[in-house]
Order: sequence, then C-alpha cells, then structure tokens
Amino acid sequence: MALKKYNFRHSPVYVIVLPLQPRSKKRRGFIFMSENNIVNPNAEEQEVAPVAEVAAEAPAATTNVPAEALVEETVAEEAPISHEPVKVVAPVAEIVAAHDDFDWTIDKRNVAHYSPEEKAKYDKVYDNTFVAIEDGEIIPGLVVALTKTDVVVNIGFKSDGLISLNEFRDTPSLKIGDEVEVLVVEKEDREGHLHLSRKQARILRAWERIVEVHKTGEVVTGTVTSKTKGGLIVDVFGMETFLPGSQIDVKPVTDYDQFVGKTMEFKIVKINETIKNAVVSHKALIESDIEAQRAEIISKLEKGQVLEGTVKNITDFGAFMDLGGLDGLLYITDISWGRISHPSEVLKLDQKLQVVVLDFDDDKKRISLGLKQLTPHPWDVLPEWIHESATVKGKVVNIEDYGAFLEIQPGVEGLVHVSEITWANTPINAKEFFKLGDEYEAKVVTLDKNSRKMSLSIKQLSEDPWNTIETKFPAGSKHQGLVKNITPYGVFIELEPGIGGMIHISDLSWLKRFNHPSEYTKVGAHIDVVILGIDKENRKLQLGHKQLEEDPWNALEDTFAVGSVHDGTVTRKDDKGALVQLPYGLEGFAPNRHLTKEDGKTVGADETVQFMVIEFDRNEKRILLSHSKVWEQVKAAEAEAVRKEARVEADKTKKAVKTIQGKVEKATLGDLGALAEIKEKLKQEESK
Repeated sequence: MALKKYNFRHSPVYVIVLPLQPRSKKRRGFIFMSENNIVNPNAEEQEVAPVAEVAAEAPAATTNVPAEALVEETVAEEAPISHEPVKVVAPVAEIVAAHDDFDWTIDKRNVAHYSPEEKAKYDKVYDNTFVAIEDGEIIPGLVVALTKTDVVVNIGFKSDGLISLNEFRDTPSLKIGDEVEVLVVEKEDREGHLHLSRKQARILRAWERIVEVHKTGEVVTGTVTSKTKGGLIVDVFGMETFLPGSQIDVKPVTDYDQFVGKTMEFKIVKINETIKNAVVSHKALIESDIEAQRAEIISKLEKGQVLEGTVKNITDFGAFMDLGGLDGLLYITDISWGRISHPSEVLKLDQKLQVVVLDFDDDKKRISLGLKQLTPHPWDVLPEWIHESATVKGKVVNIEDYGAFLEIQPGVEGLVHVSEITWANTPINAKEFFKLGDEYEAKVVTLDKNSRKMSLSIKQLSEDPWNTIETKFPAGSKHQGLVKNITPYGVFIELEPGIGGMIHISDLSWLKRFNHPSEYTKVGAHIDVVILGIDKENRKLQLGHKQLEEDPWNALEDTFAVGSVHDGTVTRKDDKGALVQLPYGLEGFAPNRHLTKEDGKTVGADETVQFMVIEFDRNEKRILLSHSKVWEQVKAAEAEAVRKEARVEADKTKKAVKTIQGKVEKATLGDLGALAEIKEKLKQEESK
C-alpha cells in the first residue's frame, strides 16, 4: 500500500494505492483523499475507473495543473509493488458536496473502526495466512485433487501446483488428503503458474542422505535398475547411482544382466558434489567380510598347521589356494619332491587339497603353503638297492655346464659330471651331450644320505679303452674319425667312444694357411687322420691330416724358384698386403709395395695378374711375391736393348771414319766438313 500526494491549485489531493494479489485479475484500487476526506472508500473491492471517466467526473476548469506533469510526478515517485501495471488517475479537484462532514470511520452499525493496536493485531493474523516460500525450497504439500495425468498439490500458497502423475509411480495408492514432500521449482513461471516437483524433491533428499551415509560409512540397500556401459545403474533412496563392473564382486564379472532387478547392499565409495553423482560398491562389502575372516584365520594360524584349501589360480611359479576367505601361495618347489616344469602337471583348478602352513606374515598377510611336506622325504626312505657301485637308471631333469642331474626316483637325483661322461680327455659340452627327458644308465660312484647327494658315472659302465691304446691305435696308423669340436687352434676328433685326439690347425694342409679350422671342416664331418703321437698318462692323441700325403714343398722348390713368374689371383687383402693363389694349390703373399701396377694403380681383390717369386722358404712354407718386379724387369730389359743397339751403331760409325781417314791423304775443306758432321753424330749417339 502506498500514499501519493498530488498538488492542485489550492488544496492537495491524496491517493492511496492498494496492491492486489499477483494472480488476481483485479486492477489496483485508489482512494482519493483531500486533506482528511475519503474520496473513494470502495477502491479495494472495485476496479479503478478509466482515467477518462474519472477526469469526466471532475470539472476540468478547477485545476491549472497539466495532466502530463501530474502523471510524470506519480510514476517517478511510486516504487513498483507488483507485476500489474499501475493505473494513473487524473487530477481531481476538491468537490464541495452536501455531506462533507460525514464521518467515514463509523460503519452502518454505527460502530467505530478498529483501534491502531487492534488493526496491527489483525493485520498480523492476516499476514500469517500467506506462506513465504522461495524457489528451490522443499516443503510439505497436501494432495487436493487427482486427474488422469496430474496431481493437484496445495502448499498454502496463493495457488495450487500441478505435478505429473509419472512422478508418483512409486506410490500407486496415492489418494486425496495424502501429504507429500515437493520442491518449489518456480513460484511463478511465465504463465503465472506455480511449478512444483516431487521427483526433484526426492532426488535432493536422497542426495542429502547419500552424502551423510558416505561420511558415516553406513551400508545402504539399493535396487539394480538397468545395465550401462562399464557397469550398472542402482537406485539408492530414489536416486540413480553408478556401480562399476569392477566393484560388483571380488571375482571378475562378465554377465551384468544377471544382476538387473536384484536388491543388494552397497557401500557408497565416491561422491561428486558438483554434478551430484555417486559411485557405489558391492565388492567393498565382500572385501570387508573377507578381511574379517582373514583376521580371524590369521589369529589362529600356526606353523605346521594342516589346512584344507581349494586351488584358486595356477601360475608358472605356483598355485594360489583359498583357505576359506584367505589366500595362500603353494610354491612350485613345495608341490612335489620331484622336479616339475609347471604346477598344472600336478594340480587342477578348484581341486581341494590338504596343505601345511610353512610360514606366514601378519603384516603383509602372506601365507606360504606346502604339499610335499605332508609326505616323508624320499632320501629318508631310500631303497636298499640304491648303493655305491650299483647301476641305476634315471631321467635327465636338469643340465648345467658342469654336468647333468638324473632323477632316479621322485626327489632322489644324482649328478653326472662332464668328466664322467666319456673316457676321452677332450672337452665335452654337457648341454650338447644331454637332452631333457632322455634316460641314461649310470653307475653310483658316491652316495651320501646325510647331505642327500649322489654322484654318477656313465663311462665307468664300460672298460677304460686307454689301457690298450697302443695295441688298437699305434703311432703312424691311419684311421677315420668324427669331428666333435672345433677351436681356433685345432679340431677335436673322436675315433671311437672314449678315444680321441686333436689335429692342430697347422697339420690340416701342406699348402694352405687357415685363419680358423672351420674354413677347412665342420662339426659332424668325417675326416681321415694319422696317429702322430700317444700321451697315455694325459689320455691324449696327437693327430695329423696333411701327413697322409708327402710334403709338396720339396718338389715345388724348383718350380717356384726365385725370379720365376707365375699367374696368381688375389684372394684376400689387408693393410699389410695380399694373399695370392698360385698354381698347384700353393699360396703366396705379396706386400703392398709390390702390388703397384705400371700405370700407378694397385692390384685389387679377385684380380688375376702375373707375380714374380722374390722369396721361397721351404721350411717356413712361405712364398713372397711381387707384381711390380714383373713390369719393372720388362721395362729394364727394353732399356738395355736400346742401349745395346746404340752401342752397335756407334761401333759401325767409328769403323767408317777410320776407313775414310786411311784413304784420304790430304784433307780438303769439304772432307773436313763431312768429318765434323760424323763426329757430332757419334757424340749424340754416345750421349744417348
């Protein structure tokens, strides 16, 4: 309510502007007062007459104030009260009527109006009938009507609100008179309607409960409503939350559809205040139960205790066993007394076994289990037939550089050292001789039950052939052997099992020099040899291959005499010179300074040219060659031939001069001139 004052010619006019409810179709009422006289006492209940009608009732001649000025003053002074347009009343002059002394404070019953105190009291009661609400506030409402599509809810506001019936699907028994909790979305939308929502109220209340439960760690119950990417949607307190696939169970879950529609217990593990999103977990509850079981089991654990477990998982290094809420590791070496390459050879998934507790760690919650410890150690019950000098049969279960381990029976192994494989003194690679899984017979050499060690020998099953070596393999005899091994300095040959020797690299060929024996032969090839020497004490034979033929160097000394020229092909070059292949299989060496051609270039690899022998050493089996000497010698011979021809010509000229001098008694001028020319010619020839 606002009181406005308008000044006319001699007396002011007061206008009371009464605000109406925003939803009401009534316009504002105005009460005109001149000093203390009420001009329009029924303005609150009636629509204000148009400005033109009011202006018509008042004589226009009684005022000199322009209407436009009055309107501007009214609009400028009045503050906006509601959304309805303000009606501006034209100036009304004081009207002198017959009942100007009428007392308007007395009603028809001749009773005076309320006192200021009573009026304030009743105004307060009237104001309390209006509900003060704000957008976003949750308040209780009363269902006053139901339609086919909507629910009419009264919240004590100036108008009722409509809520879609879809928001009450969880309460099919809804009826008039029920109290529901709603959210004031908007007090007045563009059409002036009150906008309420029960769904948003439930979501907001649910979020408040979810936040509180997340802080307290309480367990909540929810219903899985649908499947989504990466997990499930769970309804908790009427709000949708996300259940990741990894949080459904402690075991991996692939079929999410089996959980849709189920009511389960969850723990709220994460919330996002910004987007009001929550993540729940069922796995966390299972883990907490398992943790309690683990604590109980560990508190009762003792070393040596026998438990029943189920094989849960099998890996390369062992098997994990479920002991009833607590996992233990059965390591591969504790599964069997014998050697196994993989636990799956003995164990299967979901297999139930009796295992013994070997060790456990309270802090790390690790338990080491054993299976083989439930049976006695095989060495403690070793059969009597296994003793020293006995012949046993075993399977190769492990190979090392120093030998191989044969498993005589599960848990009982013996070592065959490389020195006990064969009587031969040549080096043997155990990894090349043995193969995993192969079976061999061997003789028990030593046996120690206390330290659980056994040494075996394969070679001692046969007689030592070196006892009669001179008879079967005398010096100078020729044999064929098998190449067993090749080293940078020689080739190891096996003549028969246990008997062998080495051919030194220098004894492979009379004519060729090899950087490595593999250039001449390969492992597994057969080669003819001759026995050069026998070392019975060290079990060694000195063998030779080139000695099967006579030394060709004795016969080739005249053929490759110093100064002789032969065709040769460069087979290899290095910083020092070139290796040259000569006829009859011989090889020679040409230093770099002897590889220069006549045109200044150098003889290249795989090039065939003439070489001159500049050194032949039969003892060292060495031939030095030179290509430069070949063309240098030819050039020197040509120069010598020219010089000889010049000397012959000079001798002829001298004889001619002497003949002429003997015939001529006296010299003439002409003869002297001819003689001078001949002398000059002789000098030139001699200088050449």
